[in-house]
Amino acid sequence: MAHYYFFLCILLTFSLSFYGISAVNYQVINLAEKTPGGIRFTKEIGIPFTKTLMGTINNYVWNTILQQSDPADRKPVPTMTIYIMEYKGAEAIAWGDNINVSSVYLQGYQGNLKWQFTSLLYHEITHVFQWDGEGKAPTGLVEGVADYTKLKANYAQVGYAKAGTGNKWDQGYDFTARFLDYCDGITPGFVGKLNKKMRKTFDVKFFQELTGKPVDTLWKNYKAKYGNIKHGDEITEFVN
Repeated sequence: MAHYYFFLCILLTFSLSFYGISAVNYQVINLAEKTPGGIRFTKEIGIPFTKTLMGTINNYVWNTILQQSDPADRKPVPTMTIYIMEYKGAEAIAWGDNINVSSVYLQGYQGNLKWQFTSLLYHEITHVFQWDGEGKAPTGLVEGVADYTKLKANYAQVGYAKAGTGNKWDQGYDFTARFLDYCDGITPGFVGKLNKKMRKTFDVKFFQELTGKPVDTLWKNYKAKYGNIKHGDEITEFVN
């Protein structure tokens, strides 16, 4: 009988890994529960909803964005913890396997707080699981990949950059996310493939290896598609 139960445990473990079910343990700790922002978190979002959301986003990042069907390709994260903390500054900060969310920000946000919180977590949870070339990848690219997740999940907030805007490919956040979306149109699954290459290091040549074109050429073509395109002596501005 003991052998039978052992076999069932092994089979269950295999099944969870095969179907991409998260084996990560999710924790949410409200360290600001008595502050206005912490109270608003409890009333409008809550710990149960947040834990469920963490699992949903975790699997979306693995399976849709980074395309890591093989657990061996994933960053090992046994436990991911979200802390609601009273501090001023960034709305949220990912560090290691943890995410700090500002209760001050939650307090002051005007609008659908649960939607905005979800949008925020799509970005921050991507940071937890993405590769960054062991710190060698440009910060703007790392932030762009995180914002790309938010874009593809349809949680881009009001004011999100339009396609074709930005000054350089690694400007970061929504500007770089839009550029990565363009690259994905050239090479399907581009972001996941790029992330895999960035596991141990980063080289700008990764863009050419994946698309056949240097990143500067890609950026030039991207700007031409959505930006100022010259027709004879006339310049027409296209806005997506």
